[in-house]
Amino acid sequence: MAVSNLSASTTALDQIKQTINEKSVELLHLQFVDIEGILKHVTVTVEQLEDVVEGKMMFDGSSITGFSPINKSDLYLQPDLSTFAVLPWTVEAGYSEARFLCSVANPDGTPYEGDTRNVLKKTVERAADKGYTISVGPELEFFLFKNDDNGYTTQELADKAGYFEPSPHDLGERVRLEIYRALKAMGFTIEASHHEVAEGQHEINFKYGDALTAADRSTTYKWVVKTIAKKFGLHATFMPKPVFGINGSGMHVNMSFFKGNENAFFDPSDELQLSKEAYQFIAGVLENVKSFTAVTNPLVNSYKRLVPGYEAPVYLAWSASNRSALIRIPAKKGLATRVELRCPDPAANPYLTFAVIAAAGLDGIEKELEAPAPVNEDIFHMDDEERAFKGITNLPGSLEEAIKELEAGEIGAKTLGEHVYTEFVALKKSEWDRYRIAISSWEIENYHSKF
Repeated sequence: MAVSNLSASTTALDQIKQTINEKSVELLHLQFVDIEGILKHVTVTVEQLEDVVEGKMMFDGSSITGFSPINKSDLYLQPDLSTFAVLPWTVEAGYSEARFLCSVANPDGTPYEGDTRNVLKKTVERAADKGYTISVGPELEFFLFKNDDNGYTTQELADKAGYFEPSPHDLGERVRLEIYRALKAMGFTIEASHHEVAEGQHEINFKYGDALTAADRSTTYKWVVKTIAKKFGLHATFMPKPVFGINGSGMHVNMSFFKGNENAFFDPSDELQLSKEAYQFIAGVLENVKSFTAVTNPLVNSYKRLVPGYEAPVYLAWSASNRSALIRIPAKKGLATRVELRCPDPAANPYLTFAVIAAAGLDGIEKELEAPAPVNEDIFHMDDEERAFKGITNLPGSLEEAIKELEAGEIGAKTLGEHVYTEFVALKKSEWDRYRIAISSWEIENYHSKF
């Protein structure tokens, strides 16, 4: 196995060197994410490629959110050769730049426990021990706002179009086209691009992949969207609810488990064509979702989206088709059979998000949990009594509640590991406290002159 991996690595490196020569690459960006999923990078010259590949590039972890204390600050970047890509917006005659996504390592070469990419790798390994590979297809929505003459974002939306509207109403169509071209040049397979329901809101869907690849692509996607939007004088935001009164942005997560080339969630003999593992996965997610909502919906602002009436489901239920349920089973079956969790938002760290969802599903399979009956009625229009009769409970209603649920449950600490769990909880508690004591414009508007 070691010889095979070495051979594959050597072949990949040879291909990278060939591309570097063909595209005249001069700079390499070594990218990784902090605990919140915010992309970071350090730039080196292409002459340092060998040192880069050997993991010799060091950085100060104490300056990264959620990473090392200052007395243990030396960390190293280990590039994933499969993530190498030339940045299409840098290509000029005789010049271009490229990037690697990296995992973070300790000085002794062991995986750094504070790196969220390593957290997801552990969950992937846990699934592999059960014979599963994890397939993920995320759907990230975003808004486009106009920038002012100084390049700073305003609160003015870039267009007034609605769902699936074309140009001339959809002024973001040209921006999405350039994003599509950039992503395609970087190795993405784009499946769809369209205007979303809210004014100024957009979505570009890329093909599913294994869990780590899907998280890498989600991270890259957010970076590319923001970079291309800036070239058009616009600001792209993945903030869950940037405008009051209209739909917020979600990151629906479609997940399935495979055994070899077979989808473990598919059973053609079942009424819904779902396997025993699929039902157990659903049960595991429903049992644990309150405990991991702080991870999938990590901002104070996330809970301005998770309210009834705006397509974001807040009620714990599942259905084969009902979009008001938290979990939906899309119509395509066979290899495409999957479970769609609709509450996550695009501000979430995708590495942690995919890890906790997969871990919850694995819990359901390992414990052979039984899924409740599906709910096919419109849950949004049920009253409290009817929801209570059906045993339908709610997601946490605020970041504060979500943090308490995270601490009360087991899935967070078990999946994230001690370092990330402790740092994440501390970070989110601090965020909630800052929000709690801040004076909002709503308070000024409603109280300042009245009292």
